[in-house]
Amino acid sequence: QVQLVESGGGLVQAGGSLRLSCAASGRTFSNYVMGWFRRAPGKEREFVAAINWSGGNPLYADSVKGRFTISRNNAKNTVYLQMNSLKPEDTAAYYCAATSGWVVVAGRDEYSYWGQGTQVTVSS
Repeated sequence: QVQLVESGGGLVQAGGSLRLSCAASGRTFSNYVMGWFRRAPGKEREFVAAINWSGGNPLYADSVKGRFTISRNNAKNTVYLQMNSLKPEDTAAYYCAATSGWVVVAGRDEYSYWGQGTQVTVSS
């Protein structure tokens, strides 16, 4: 089992920045591909970004490419999502997720472990 706890959400004005963190515990963190997803009110949970075990090969949704950066620190068992130039349409609950393996994937159903989420609200 892997336990995931997100933090860092909050209220920010459009154009601002936030950094989300996801602390993992349980099994060996470096064995997992880590991802971020989000769910806006009335919408399906969607892929945001993912990263492989070494911190390489990041994958981003087109909607956040160039604005968001995913990274990880295996020594701290933590994955981060730096969000810059935030827009009102980025408002959502953000979830951290983990899946074992080496290939970075974007499919929601491919992730086995999920955090409880942290709310990000971007005001216009």
